[in-house]
Amino acid sequence: QVQLVESGGGLVQAGGSLRLSCAASGRTSRKYTMGWFRQAPGKEREFVAVMNWSGGSTAYADSVKGRFTISRDNAKNTGYLQMNSLKPEDTAIYYCGATYSDFGYYYRENEYTYWGQGTQVTVSS
Repeated sequence: QVQLVESGGGLVQAGGSLRLSCAASGRTSRKYTMGWFRQAPGKEREFVAVMNWSGGSTAYADSVKGRFTISRDNAKNTGYLQMNSLKPEDTAIYYCGATYSDFGYYYRENEYTYWGQGTQVTVSS
């Protein structure tokens, strides 16, 4: 199993930046895909970004393309989400998810096996 812990959320003004981290522990010797999702109040959890094990493949939601960057450091078992040019509509709880996979990257919530507890991001206008 993999345990995930997110950090780095907070309150920021529109146009500002935050960097989220997702620390993985447990059985991290196997390759795993890592993704970021978010859930705003009253809305369903939605895909934000994903990166496969090697980092060679990434994908982003249209709403964050050009503003968010996903990365990972496998030596540290940590994934990151750099969020720039934040907008009030980015306000949500951000979750990282992981699933064992050698090459794949996934967009759907039900494709992920492990989840963190989430970190709140609030963007004020």
